Amino acid sequence: MKRRNKIYLHMSVILLIIYIGLLTILCLSEHTDSQATIRSFSDAFWYSLVTLTTVGYGDLIPVTPLGQAVGVVFLLLSAGIMMTLFGAVISFITSEGLPLFLLGFQRKKNWYYFADYGDESNTLAENIYKEDPNTVIIFGEKRDDQMEFPDYPCFFINTSPARIVACKKNIGSKCKVFLMKENDIGANSRAIDLHKLPVDVYARTTNGQDHLSGNIRFFHSYDCCARQYWRSKPLCSSENTIVIIGFGNYGRYILERAILTNIISVDQHVAYHIFGDAKEFLAMHSHLHIMFSLGEQSDTTDSLIFHDEPWEQHHTLMEQADRIIICTDDVPEGWSIFWHLNKYYKIHGQIHLHSNREAPGVSYFGTNEEIYTPNQIMRTELNKTAIMINEIFCRSVSYPTHTWEELDDFHRESKIAAADHILMKIRILLKDETLTSYSSDIVAKAYLEYCKSKKDKTMQEMYRKLDHIRWVRFYSFYNWSYGVARHDGARQHPMLCPYKDLTPEQKKERDAAWEILGSIAMKV
Repeated sequence: MKRRNKIYLHMSVILLIIYIGLLTILCLSEHTDSQATIRSFSDAFWYSLVTLTTVGYGDLIPVTPLGQAVGVVFLLLSAGIMMTLFGAVISFITSEGLPLFLLGFQRKKNWYYFADYGDESNTLAENIYKEDPNTVIIFGEKRDDQMEFPDYPCFFINTSPARIVACKKNIGSKCKVFLMKENDIGANSRAIDLHKLPVDVYARTTNGQDHLSGNIRFFHSYDCCARQYWRSKPLCSSENTIVIIGFGNYGRYILERAILTNIISVDQHVAYHIFGDAKEFLAMHSHLHIMFSLGEQSDTTDSLIFHDEPWEQHHTLMEQADRIIICTDDVPEGWSIFWHLNKYYKIHGQIHLHSNREAPGVSYFGTNEEIYTPNQIMRTELNKTAIMINEIFCRSVSYPTHTWEELDDFHRESKIAAADHILMKIRILLKDETLTSYSSDIVAKAYLEYCKSKKDKTMQEMYRKLDHIRWVRFYSFYNWSYGVARHDGARQHPMLCPYKDLTPEQKKERDAAWEILGSIAMKV
């Protein structure tokens, strides 16, 4: 690039010297003739402009043979210059030059850059624009002529994030960059050196951690789907038998969210029957037995029962289940299972089908419109709540703690899991299992109920025990176990024990996850 710039500079200098030389020759040849109209260098310059631009006013003309020869040169050059200028204008309009020029007038807006255009990118961009009309959507590729133009304002610019950042000139908020293809962070050339740019990066992945470096965060579409599923279709106290058919990516995250979030009573005993290959899952999560009955149904705790045989062999289970979740990774296969269940089984409970399209009369979940939302992908509200939970926790204990910036990824995820359970706590306090979202009024009402009911020591103990169960589930899911002293390297913690064995101070720590309702009520 530098070599090319030097060549352009040298060529420009040479052309400028030639141009000045022609003007000098024209001026010297004309000013000695008494009939000449070109008497000075400024006259020669004006004549050249009029001639080169093909305007031709006729007010100045060369009269000497040498002057006329220079005029012929200008005439010949005029056609080439006009074609060059015309080509430059066309190139500017049809290339990224015009969009980048127009972007320069919108630097104060929020910029969202997508490395490519696809169904997921389009859905997320549309949802971003609905929530934030004061935004600029940029797709880092050329628009296909066959492509239907989106319903929201956007730019298609085949350029890198670095050039977009340079165009924004650090004015306004940071540009947000999205890599929407799975595991794109390691393959897309647009991802190179993103960690060095003043941008927030969100990269879709199927594995790995949620956080890579200071400005790069991963999101899992399967996890987003599972979060939205249990949020919109929450576990009810009347449900004791849940069937999960399909244990690929979607099924695994549906179960993971159930393990970490579905805690609604200290006495619950929900049995999850899972159909699919779970060998890898069980090998990875080797401490599930701490909080679950594995392999057989229990009347005192939740159970995880994994079936190797096909679901079709369990007629009685299918017909008596309170809920059947069909979440195969292959959507057509899921639809086939759905139709077979309806055709050959007398279903007692609900059937929920993972589908990427809406269908009348079917209880579906996991469409792009549900998954690819700003709050799901960027987890803005969830992270804010997690940060508030950590702040309350830090104030409520006597021993040294860490600020949010000081927490490692695991302990941040612990606080995020607590934030995930907030909606469930509100349902419990308000005794309303139909809630799928909350406003400041709803949270304030739930917090008032908490403050009133916790005056009863029995209720306060119940609240603390419920969150302790949730907390132990989270730690045991990540293979922590009991230890006399806390040892993060060995994944041991002294509070990974039955609630009755906790000290009064340890029991009090569980209040933070409930007290957060007061802070949320003021900020929602």
